[in-house]
Amino acid sequence: MCPVDAFREGPNFLVIDPEECIDCTLCVAECPVDAIVPEDELTAAQREYLALNATLAKAWPRIVEAHPALPDANTWAKVTEKRKWLETSAGVADATTDLPGTAP
Repeated sequence: MCPVDAFREGPNFLVIDPEECIDCTLCVAECPVDAIVPEDELTAAQREYLALNATLAKAWPRIVEAHPALPDANTWAKVTEKRKWLETSAGVADATTDLPGTAP
């Protein structure tokens, strides 16, 4: 999907490495939940993800082959404010329990 393999995969989140991305926008149409937005179309609330992508892309492994959508992708597509559910291995983690669709 990405011609320069700019995607990185964390425990429950994907990021795009801004140093690798060539802004071709091929990924925008491919995303099953419309989670990818060109930088010039980001809302003020989404802007924090630019720095987050840059930081996490340095710590997470490159994705080199397409994966099917996660089984709960449609559930997550309806969740706003996903930042608090982000799990990382780079020390940026927030809450990691009580995820939508899971029992408490």
